[in-house]
Amino acid sequence: MNLRLGRGDAAFWAEYQNEPLPEEQADDELLTADQIAAKTNGQRRGEVPIGCTLLSMFVDVQGKALFWLVAAWENDFTGYVVDYGTEPDQKEAYFTLRDLRHTLAAASPRAGIEGAIYAGLERLAERLLTREWRRDDGALVRIDRCLVDANWGSSSDVVYQFCRQSKHASLLLPSHGRHVGASSLPFADYKRRRGDRAGLNWRVPTVTGKRAVRHITFDTNFWKSFIHARLTVAMGDPGCLSLFGRKPEPHQLLAAHLTSEYRVKTEGRGRTVDEWKLRVDGADNHWFDCMVGCAVAASMEGAILPGTDARPVPRPRVKLSELQRGRP
Repeated sequence: MNLRLGRGDAAFWAEYQNEPLPEEQADDELLTADQIAAKTNGQRRGEVPIGCTLLSMFVDVQGKALFWLVAAWENDFTGYVVDYGTEPDQKEAYFTLRDLRHTLAAASPRAGIEGAIYAGLERLAERLLTREWRRDDGALVRIDRCLVDANWGSSSDVVYQFCRQSKHASLLLPSHGRHVGASSLPFADYKRRRGDRAGLNWRVPTVTGKRAVRHITFDTNFWKSFIHARLTVAMGDPGCLSLFGRKPEPHQLLAAHLTSEYRVKTEGRGRTVDEWKLRVDGADNHWFDCMVGCAVAASMEGAILPGTDARPVPRPRVKLSELQRGRP
C-alpha cells in the first residue's frame, strides 16, 4: 500500500502487479443536448407510430421520485420516445433530483422510504401498464415489457417484492445494470446455466435464493453506446431514435439527461470498449438510464438491429446414409 500511495495506481498496477490499467482515450463525437432535443418526429405525445410492433417501459428508482420513460419500437430497432415523466409528477419544465418539490415521501406521508417507493410503483403501474396507447392506424396497444431498476440503495428488496406481488407481474422484471469495462468478463463469455435466457449483452439468470422472481442484468456501457448510436442515425433510416412532438424546447431536460455522461474508449486485456462516466458528479442521468432500459426491454421482446443478431446459425442436418456413402 505504501508503494501504491507513493507511486500512484497506474505505476503500481503496471510495475508491481504486471497488470497495467486500461488506457483511456477521450471520445467527444457525441451529439449535443440541442441536437438531441431537435430530433423530433412530429408525433403527438403518447401516440404510437404505425410501424411499431412493441412498447417498452423502464422505471429508474430514486429515493425522492421515480423517473420513467415509454418507447415504441419497430422490429429493426427504429425507436420513438412516446412519453416520459416522474412519479410524482413535478409539473415543471425544468427540475433536478436535488430540488424536487413533489416527492414520494410527501405523496405517502405515513410510509417509510421503502413504503413510499412501493406506493409510487403501484400508482405508476396502475396509470401506465393498464393504459391503452393509440397507434396511428387506430389500434390500441399496451406496454409489452416494463423493467424496474433494482440497483438503488436499500430499494432493491422492495422492487423485487413489488414485481412479485403486482397484478402486472407478467410484464414486470427487476433489472440490474452492470459496468462491464475492458478488463471485465464480457456478457458473451458468461457460462450459461440451464434455464438462463441470454441476448445482446443481457441475460436473465435462473432464480436462486430468497428472491423468488426472475431478474435481468445487462451491460450498461454497451447499451449506452447503443442509444447514442441510434440518436445519430438520420431520420428515416432504419435504427433511428427520435422524440415526440415538433418543438425542441419541451425536450431540453431530457436531452440534458442524455448528455450527462461522456464515453471513453478504453483498452485493456485485448479488448476495446466504451466506458461511460458522469461529466459532473451528481448530475442527473435518470432518463438516460430509462432510455437504455427501454432498449434492453425491446431486445428481450424480439427487436433486433441488423448485424447484431448473435444467435447461432443452425447446422444442417446430415442423414446417416449420407455419412455412410461418404466413407472411403
